[in-house]
Amino acid sequence: MRSKSPELMEKIWNFVGEYYRHNYISPTIRIIAEEMGISKSTAHGYLVEMDEKGMLSYRNGVLDDLPKINKTPTGIVSAPLVGSISCGNPETEEEQVEMYVGLPEVLIGKGEYYLLKAAGDSMEDAGIEEGDLIVIRSQKTAAVGDIVVALDDTNQNTLKKFTGFDEEHHAILAYMNEKKYPGKTIRVNHLAVQGVAKKVLKDL
Repeated sequence: MRSKSPELMEKIWNFVGEYYRHNYISPTIRIIAEEMGISKSTAHGYLVEMDEKGMLSYRNGVLDDLPKINKTPTGIVSAPLVGSISCGNPETEEEQVEMYVGLPEVLIGKGEYYLLKAAGDSMEDAGIEEGDLIVIRSQKTAAVGDIVVALDDTNQNTLKKFTGFDEEHHAILAYMNEKKYPGKTIRVNHLAVQGVAKKVLKDL
């Protein structure tokens, strides 16, 4: 395995910190690669090694926790936009970070967040329409009444309202569009929550 250049590591570290300081979000691998004049796979390899060396935090495609970030104005949460989520029948979506978005902590609270783009019409009664950006808090538990990102029994993901359990203790995920899907639900043997919807960002 070829050793990584300490000089390029420092250059990447400086660039990411400055980028965050000016934009309040972390750059994507594509932006880093273009700035450094390297391939995305090479940039990924450098970020992985920099994470191992404690220079920054790079986990599951999310880049954060830089010393220079701590010098920026507080109260901004960097949330990755990781693709779309079905608001209809469950479907598999490959998670891929498209960009990072700076969100004010005063509006969403503290925690780990990510953004998903709504696809489908099953959550319209909850104010979620196709194309809306949904702010998701990363967590594995949910309360009855929460709108959740969850997996069905075939490990396909969907966005639905968790309404409790039936007599056989199946978790009930409800559609929120009574006009088009009256009384329709999905019932799963095990409620596998990937996050809970907290805010919806949309055009007026």
